[in-house]
Amino acid sequence: MSNWSDTLAVFDLETTGIDVETSRIVSATVAVLDADGVVQERIDWLLDPGVEIPIQATNVHGITTAHAVENGQDAAAGVAEIVAALRAHLARGLPLVAYNAPYDLTLLNRESLRHDVAPLLSPSPVVDPLVIDKAVDRYRKGKRTLEVTSAFYGVLLEDAHDSGADAIAAGRVAQAIAKAHSNALPSTAAGLHDLQVGWCKQQAESFQDYMRRERDPQFVAAGGWPER
Repeated sequence: MSNWSDTLAVFDLETTGIDVETSRIVSATVAVLDADGVVQERIDWLLDPGVEIPIQATNVHGITTAHAVENGQDAAAGVAEIVAALRAHLARGLPLVAYNAPYDLTLLNRESLRHDVAPLLSPSPVVDPLVIDKAVDRYRKGKRTLEVTSAFYGVLLEDAHDSGADAIAAGRVAQAIAKAHSNALPSTAAGLHDLQVGWCKQQAESFQDYMRRERDPQFVAAGGWPER
């Protein structure tokens, strides 16, 4: 198995929406997995996002505005703690796993700026199982959601759209990909990070071509990775 997957930091957010520029963090998990995918460290957050949580978002992650207001911590303090936890793991040299990293890391960046928290600067190395899976198994049919991809790689995901369950499953999917495709992947996290920058750009260009051909001639796909 590739060396980079021996010990991983994992990260996931649940939020108020899908737009990284305007959505707020509702819950978050940062954890550390050992080489067997066993959780060694874990911190969970529930934040009061300071705005109404739309019913569409509550239907996904189950957290209502009332619950967040009553039980969540101040958003600025929570964002600062999340950033500090990630910064500490990266300083230890741990690869940071985030499924569809540009969503979580860009949204965290915008929340940091919103709350006057010094943001992560060019976080690296990042491991994005979504980007890697698309690159090493390009022609597999079907969706590439975390639920579908976890099932494909034999990773149990019992409580999808819970930040803890999703973060841990993403890390275990990364380890399963490392084992299944060791010959196609570099042994270092830094080498893998650099490859993913190019892979994500290529995947975005391919998706943009498809969308312009099939649906919207003006469609633009963002290809920045691991942040937009």
